[in-house]
Amino acid sequence: MPLTLDSLDHVVLTVASIPATIAFYERVLGMAAREFKPQRYALHFGTQKINLHEVGTVVDPNVRHAKAGSGDLCFLTRTPLEEVIAHLQAEGVAVVQGPVGATGARQRLRSIYIYDPDENLIEIANEI
Repeated sequence: MPLTLDSLDHVVLTVASIPATIAFYERVLGMAAREFKPQRYALHFGTQKINLHEVGTVVDPNVRHAKAGSGDLCFLTRTPLEEVIAHLQAEGVAVVQGPVGATGARQRLRSIYIYDPDENLIEIANEI
């Protein structure tokens, strides 16, 4: 049975300055900034969020290319992660981390991480 993705949970945006980015998104787009871990900020809107990652700051060991414009996406699925992992293995895609706990936009996540062909970090997660 193929993997079925349900929705996008969050996007990580690498920026030159977190304070300048927060100021712009709050002022111009009405988003609300929240600190979700010490010195880690996200911009919230609706039921979505954009996590902010400042260039030159290592926030996670699985982030290989921390520069402005790099991709890091999280997709939610109801498919149990064990089935997702089996599907990925069948497709020859390596899991680079997980399952691990993570912070989602709506609630805690149980996540695995893979790379796409361009080495964008892709998180596939179950809400818990």
